[in-house]
Amino acid sequence: MILVESIIGNVNEAPWADRLGGARLDVLSLDQWQAQKNRFRLKTSEGTEVAVALDRNSHLHDGDVLAWDEASRTAVVARIQLQDVLVIHLDGLVSQPAATLARTCFELGHALGNQHWPAVVKGTTVYVPLTVDRKVMASVMKTHAFEGIHFEFAPGSEIIPYLAPHESRRLFGGADSTPHVHTPIYVRDEAPDGGDPSGLKSHSHSQTHTHTHDHGDHHH
Repeated sequence: MILVESIIGNVNEAPWADRLGGARLDVLSLDQWQAQKNRFRLKTSEGTEVAVALDRNSHLHDGDVLAWDEASRTAVVARIQLQDVLVIHLDGLVSQPAATLARTCFELGHALGNQHWPAVVKGTTVYVPLTVDRKVMASVMKTHAFEGIHFEFAPGSEIIPYLAPHESRRLFGGADSTPHVHTPIYVRDEAPDGGDPSGLKSHSHSQTHTHTHDHGDHHH
């Protein structure tokens, strides 16, 4: 068993990019949920058991080198499969009148809520994981045609460096579960420990079950 308490490098960084040329890579494959944890045990592609025990606010990135054996020229490397992310830019709204900005943001939030899409808001950017087909999500955004808002799709691996660990868990932790799910939207001033900030108490269901709605009689 290999104990990993810190990352020793990344395959995309010098001198590791050169050092690993011709070396044998023993891959530790992680899904996007496991990648957000800082403590876990998992076996590599060659059957080596790896115990990861990183600092609380640390997590693995794609290409991280976890162990290196000079004699056998073998490296244990993390490979993470992250889904793409819908990135919604709100900076075009900043110059709009306050009433217009408030209405557009409310309508955007309402649209995301109707689709049950989880989201993380950081500054003037909204990140939404792909819980359904990309074409469907693009169609929803184009249908609403929010003025002053533009969107794009970006690889999750490019987005995750900008997120705090608890935001990464919000964004990627349940993105591979059923699309029909209630998930609250978390804002940047969320409590550092990942809990709900004061006053933001939104209901959240298990992300693995299905349910029906009765909006006429159901009260929160």
